[in-house]
Amino acid sequence: MSALALHLTGAEVLRPDGLGSDRVQIADGRIVADVDAPCVDLTGFRILPGMVDAHGDGFERHVAPRRGAMKTIAGGIRAAEAEIAVNGITTAVMAQFFSWEGGLRGPGFATEFFEALRDVRPKCVTDLRPQMRLETHLLDEFADLPERLAAWDIAYVVFNDHLPHDRLAQGRRPPRMTGQALKAGLNPDVYFQRLLELHALGAQVDPAVDDLCQRLVAQGVTLGSHDDTDANTRALWRARGARVSEFPETQDAAEAAHANGDAIILGAPNVVRGGSHKGKVSALDLIAMGLCDALVSDYHYPSLRAAALFLSRSGICDLTAAWAMVSEGPARLLGLLDRGRIAPGFRADFVIIDARDDRVAATISGGRVSHLSGDIAERFVAAH
Repeated sequence: MSALALHLTGAEVLRPDGLGSDRVQIADGRIVADVDAPCVDLTGFRILPGMVDAHGDGFERHVAPRRGAMKTIAGGIRAAEAEIAVNGITTAVMAQFFSWEGGLRGPGFATEFFEALRDVRPKCVTDLRPQMRLETHLLDEFADLPERLAAWDIAYVVFNDHLPHDRLAQGRRPPRMTGQALKAGLNPDVYFQRLLELHALGAQVDPAVDDLCQRLVAQGVTLGSHDDTDANTRALWRARGARVSEFPETQDAAEAAHANGDAIILGAPNVVRGGSHKGKVSALDLIAMGLCDALVSDYHYPSLRAAALFLSRSGICDLTAAWAMVSEGPARLLGLLDRGRIAPGFRADFVIIDARDDRVAATISGGRVSHLSGDIAERFVAAH
């Protein structure tokens, strides 16, 4: 698939040293120092590094089968890609549960999703990448999991434990469990028994997870932990090779991650809302303390751009630092060192924003257009 060769002139460009009037030249999917190519006048627009979303599950409604409307998961992934591109995201990690919860979060659906994503990725403009959100107590899935990850081309696994242990330890049904079971198409009594059985595995979990992490690290898989509660929890996961702390719940956990060079991921919706919807530590407070390497869309793709712009306007940090949290920072923690900034040799990944209202006017991923709308489309067409 061919990429554009263009001079982009007249726009303000966000470089590593700040925002200023500049030109950007691209060829063969890369940013280049010079190229003999058509010129596009982007006066009135800003060119920013394409956003790298290291954790998003806003695609779930696109791939969810409902009353027979969804015939193929691949079609839903392509629809999700369109939404991702409209929001200026050029690399998107699609975070899929692999959980005891069943239904759209169960291993069966996850298998279908990962296979579909593997097959459709080469046909997409946006760089779509899978993340497995693995529940720690699914021990019966661990034996051949590294081989399945390799077959699905998954290089990023984050461990979760969403079992309601306090209630299960008392033999009590968790709140909303019946609705959760029915949504997954399971008998509530059978579902509750399954939860009790998983909870009872307690003593077996740590050694099984230790072994799995060792095998995954040897395979080159990036590991993370979800909702670290304190410094001790972060230390446990760091020892296992999980160097990404996804949504730490406390300042203590975030400080422990930062002090030991672990990457900290926070939710952009938390920034936009002004706080956690679960009452945990505020992302704004952690960012102000320098305890954030990457903001992610989590469940809402538009929030990624909105959060970075809010941080800049509010004075919490300047635009360069704020935008790095949605571009270069997440790219670095994913090991994608060829993107996240506008500089020669880097991938031609851009989001072009209307300077009047911050609307995403165009998105270019790997030198190819993934989104183009409004007046700016006429400028690109005129250049050819």
